[in-house]
Amino acid sequence: MKSKYPYTILILSLLLIYSCQQEEEQKTSNSNTISLPEIGENGKLPHLFTYKDGLLLSWVNIDSNQAHFQYSRFDGKSWTSANTIAKGDDWFVNWADYPMIAANNQGDLLAHYLAKSSPATFSYDVTLRMKNQFGENWSAPFLPHRDSTKTEHGFVTLLPTTNDAFQVAWLDGRHTSNEGHEHKGAMTLRTALVDPAGSASPSIELDHKTCDCCQTAGYMTNDGPVFVYRDRSDDEIRDIYIVRQVDGQWTEPQAIHHDGWEIAGCPVNGPRIDGIGNELAVAWFTAAAGKPTVKLAFSTDGGANFREPIVVDSIQPYGRVDVVMASPGKAVVSWLSRDNDKTYIKARLVNDMGETIETYTIAETKAARSSGFPQMAKYGNDLYFAWTAEQDERSTIKMKRVPLNTVVKASL
Repeated sequence: MKSKYPYTILILSLLLIYSCQQEEEQKTSNSNTISLPEIGENGKLPHLFTYKDGLLLSWVNIDSNQAHFQYSRFDGKSWTSANTIAKGDDWFVNWADYPMIAANNQGDLLAHYLAKSSPATFSYDVTLRMKNQFGENWSAPFLPHRDSTKTEHGFVTLLPTTNDAFQVAWLDGRHTSNEGHEHKGAMTLRTALVDPAGSASPSIELDHKTCDCCQTAGYMTNDGPVFVYRDRSDDEIRDIYIVRQVDGQWTEPQAIHHDGWEIAGCPVNGPRIDGIGNELAVAWFTAAAGKPTVKLAFSTDGGANFREPIVVDSIQPYGRVDVVMASPGKAVVSWLSRDNDKTYIKARLVNDMGETIETYTIAETKAARSSGFPQMAKYGNDLYFAWTAEQDERSTIKMKRVPLNTVVKASL
């Protein structure tokens, strides 16, 4: 997360989205807002996660220099009261490296945030907490890494497995120097398995050199977990790669597509992945050859091979992508894009034949870092979008719902 026939008028009459006024090919329709739980006066950094019992929304609320990591569950009608996972005044709270929550098949919850490991700016640990489905309290904090270096650990993916464990991946800076943020070694991608009892296995290195601050993402295929991320070559080529677990062993990293984006610094723009069984869709941003572009690639064999990427937007995208597999062969991609002097959250339906439907505007936002990374998730027959909005130097979280089934059926 399309058709061979341009049912544009029908799609536009059914799709409920935010008013789109700027581009000629974009159309206008009504928005469908939903109520939110009590977020607080300065809520930000939303994260959405869908599981069998509902839609989870987590966020951070900053109060008197203390961060409160909270969440709520939506059952399709209403939200539960806000629940606090953890709070602290020694956290690394970052616009791109946000806390998140996930749930396994039996309803156990795993959440993470970044806690400082020393006074140095870029010195923090991935801190995990777990909550049993029948428990009232969250576990004591624990770490998936055991290197004890005062370096960066972040950009986490929490991936539930088929046996009710969690495969956790993160960018690990144990080979880097934290002083002045000058690197002696490279950032790496590592993973560890967290069992249902909340115990983490020794971590494994999946890639010895990655981009420093682009998000990671993962999906559980029929054959095992896969992770996507931005790699970094010795020549500073930073394209999107995938690693897969096959028969219990991790494969060598391979490029989803060789864009050839040469850039000396991290673009802070990671990929996203979704799927149905072994059919995957990966979305990402690249600016290879100086051309900002949002791309999407499909795989039908669990990520072993990918088709040629489809250009979703090459007008003025900022990236910050998300993707949802709407149905077999069809995916919805969301991203940020500039239109004249304004910035919008946009979404587009794409099929595996390379056909795209009109670009739709979900909401106006800002390109500033403080706007964060908009989230998109599928729950039931709807798509849900969540993002950080700012007004009068305060932040809040907004959400909209788009009926998914009408889009898919109209495009058959």
